[in-house]
Amino acid sequence: MKALITGATSGLGMEMAKILSKQGWELILTGRNTEVLKHMQKTFKTKVYIITCDLSNPENAYKLYKKCENHSIDLLINNAGFGVFGYFNETSLKSEIEMINLNITSLHILTKLFLRKFLSNNNGRIINIASSAGFMTGPKLSGYYASKNYVVRLSLAIAEELKHKKTKVKINVFCPGPIDTNFNNRAGVKFSIKPKSAEHMASYVLEKAFKNKTLIIPTFIMRAGVYASKVLPESLVSSVVFRIQNNKTKGKNK
Repeated sequence: MKALITGATSGLGMEMAKILSKQGWELILTGRNTEVLKHMQKTFKTKVYIITCDLSNPENAYKLYKKCENHSIDLLINNAGFGVFGYFNETSLKSEIEMINLNITSLHILTKLFLRKFLSNNNGRIINIASSAGFMTGPKLSGYYASKNYVVRLSLAIAEELKHKKTKVKINVFCPGPIDTNFNNRAGVKFSIKPKSAEHMASYVLEKAFKNKTLIIPTFIMRAGVYASKVLPESLVSSVVFRIQNNKTKGKNK
């Protein structure tokens, strides 16, 4: 068994890699930090291939797929992503384009290319890491929320298509709330809600995915929030989200 994990050098990606390695999976790990990737390669018990890769440039998604063509991959985890915090007219356009390229474009490319390969083999699984933000509008994190809406809808549409194809190929989409990762630092915020540990969330998503749960939303609070976003007026949900965002402490972007 072999898995490819993007954004594997910290947080949820790293914790999923640790769990899969302990379960006997060979790994292909990608990220921007070569030193961390090398350390993971040395310390994990199973065979680990590393590919330094910045997927905020979509061309690198194609290159990554080409580098993996000779590997028999059973699992793709699209984990890489980040957010940009602030009023839409004030945030960096360059950072937002990089975010869209990473959260949407590269994920779309890798999902399509690996899905085609998995279908030809009638085997394989894709886990797309989205967010509970994928069910709402997100004032002051507008682009990030919008990008996760894309990931949720894309993944659920593919899941329905796979049902009609009657294939063994599966897709899951994970929609957590705040997780204790480097996301906060890169977005430049400190969340007002206590985040869940990356280790716990990694274990949760993998357990549910391998039980073929398509839409994975952890914790009662997050499930209740998603349900509320569907039944309450959009203007009310947006107003609540705005107040939540205002409770975040603006920090220095990293």
